Amino acid sequence: MVPEAHSLARGLDLEDPTSALFQLALEVTPPWRVEKIAFDPDQRRFDIQLDFERGAGFKGSECKAGDCPVHDTTDNEWRHANFFLHEAYLHARVPRVRCHPHGVRQVEVPWAREGSGFTLLFEALAMVLMREMPVKAASRIVGGQDTRLWRVLVHYLEVARSREDFSEGSQVGFNQTSHAAAMTTRCRSSRRGAGHKVQ
Repeated sequence: MVPEAHSLARGLDLEDPTSALFQLALEVTPPWRVEKIAFDPDQRRFDIQLDFERGAGFKGSECKAGDCPVHDTTDNEWRHANFFLHEAYLHARVPRVRCHPHGVRQVEVPWAREGSGFTLLFEALAMVLMREMPVKAASRIVGGQDTRLWRVLVHYLEVARSREDFSEGSQVGFNQTSHAAAMTTRCRSSRRGAGHKVQ
């Protein structure tokens, strides 16, 4: 392995300089590693296989304590942000561990949230785009179905709403518009009184 590649990998023992580059770009840390990279020029697609070191232990998803032994694994795929204008997909066998006292539990991978099908970096890119344009337009840019992006958007909206605190609020208002019925409803309430307007 050339010294330049070794320095890029920040000391990781990788024989393939390309794997070292992708491991650095993906911020993959032990016990995870880049196992294999495949590129399909016709499909303009990267497939990156990740794996973990033999004998590695993982923290349980509930207790977060200790290195629990691997019970079994399931194969998963995640859409990642593009590399060099080509679609990129991560693949990994995700372990379930025997956690005491919680039993067999799924491990949380550091690059994606459970059940998403996208990496966190892809979701971050999608959220930036959806803030500036319709979801359909964002889906055309990232190359995915808009229905899947809607699920990402709804998830983070629910997370944001769960963190809001209205305990000090004194007013509540809403504005509802129906184009079909040409009707607008406004409502406002506070400690001083309440009012409504219907057009």
